[in-house]
Amino acid sequence: MTLRHLPSVETLLGSATDLIDAYGRPLTLDALRAALDSARVAIREGKPTPDSSQLLSAARADLEHRTAPTLRPVINATGVILHTNLGRSLLSDEAAAALVSVSQHYSTLEYDLAKGERGSRSAHAERLLAQATGAEAALVVNNAASALLLALSALAKGKEVIVSRGQLVEIGGGFRVPDVMKQSGAKLVEVGTTNRTHPRDLADAITPKTAALLRAHHSNFKIVGFTTEPTLDEMAAIAREHNLPVIDDLGSGALLDTAAFGLAHEPMAQESVKAGAALVIFSGDKLLGGPQAGIIVGQKALVEKLKKHPLARALRADKLTLAPLAATLLHYLKDEATRKVPVWRMIAVPLNEIETRARRWAESWGGSVIDGQSTVGGGSLPGETLPTKLAALAVPSPNRFLARLRSASTPIIARVEGDLVVFDPRTVSEKEEEEMVKSVGLALFHPLIPNPSP
Repeated sequence: MTLRHLPSVETLLGSATDLIDAYGRPLTLDALRAALDSARVAIREGKPTPDSSQLLSAARADLEHRTAPTLRPVINATGVILHTNLGRSLLSDEAAAALVSVSQHYSTLEYDLAKGERGSRSAHAERLLAQATGAEAALVVNNAASALLLALSALAKGKEVIVSRGQLVEIGGGFRVPDVMKQSGAKLVEVGTTNRTHPRDLADAITPKTAALLRAHHSNFKIVGFTTEPTLDEMAAIAREHNLPVIDDLGSGALLDTAAFGLAHEPMAQESVKAGAALVIFSGDKLLGGPQAGIIVGQKALVEKLKKHPLARALRADKLTLAPLAATLLHYLKDEATRKVPVWRMIAVPLNEIETRARRWAESWGGSVIDGQSTVGGGSLPGETLPTKLAALAVPSPNRFLARLRSASTPIIARVEGDLVVFDPRTVSEKEEEEMVKSVGLALFHPLIPNPSP
């Protein structure tokens, strides 16, 4: 058979009604043309001419690949609670339900039911944030980097902002605090040294051009040894003497004391407010355990100034952020965060419960249980770990086995420790457990499943 024996694209279209129903005519036509092009190349290389059914099968595979979502759920068995690459914090059931509800119905996003007129989207989270942190006012934007950009643009454009050299951090994706300050139009004034900054360094740097003092939390690294930094109380005292605000960029957004769970103490938003920070900035999707958001709490006069800045509209949060954020904040106000907010439930889970689940998995797979460490992740609590129990498997090629797990219908992300593939129950929910155990078992005991290359 030769090229002239290939069916025309019109003939194939006539037999592709199921593909057209599933994927639409334009995509199906494109896939059929691609299948014919590939067939022509194969024939010129001396390969057999495919028949219509083979061409339709090739088109179907192409369409399935083209339309498969790239943003997919995965099972996180790594033990990294706030895994940045896997989407950071998970929403509680109530927060997820709130998101779905406002996405499928019209809502009161900017409507005041009592007055029957336009309202403010800020109202949906502001009261809850003020109550949770003790702040006078609050504003929600789309992420913490934009929150800092907005605060500096509104308060310090063309003026100076003083910050310790030890706090000029870079976090994931190459994001650097100095770059954000530059973009805002504020002038960065560095004081102290990398490892030691004293209160007098801040005070001595203040000039008539100074607009604010900035503290940027070491969210993803530690400086140890011969070190010192001004406390927030000391910074606030200096700022009050000069009638300046302190902006505290906390990063992780803890509202509970991490020290109560055997971890180092992570600065809490309510502590910053109490210490005298005029504005406190933190994330919604880290230790707060909600959706991605940049949260600003603090003095009402300054928050109102931020709300009126032109950038506030460009950076504002939408209903799909505000609804789950409000639901998440309610968990804290109702004193149920360790039961309802997934990140805190994972942190607080007893070790004996983790061990029970790890043993159940290991027995199912013919593996073993070993001691391990879970990490918080997400740029929070650098170097801090929680003791855990790991289900461990000895397989001939750990990297190939991990690749097979990633090709499961719901991909499983595990890790290698030593020469073992390990699974940490801390970050696998009970509703994911049955599917994960089955998928790992298939990868272990069914060699007919193709093995991806390492």
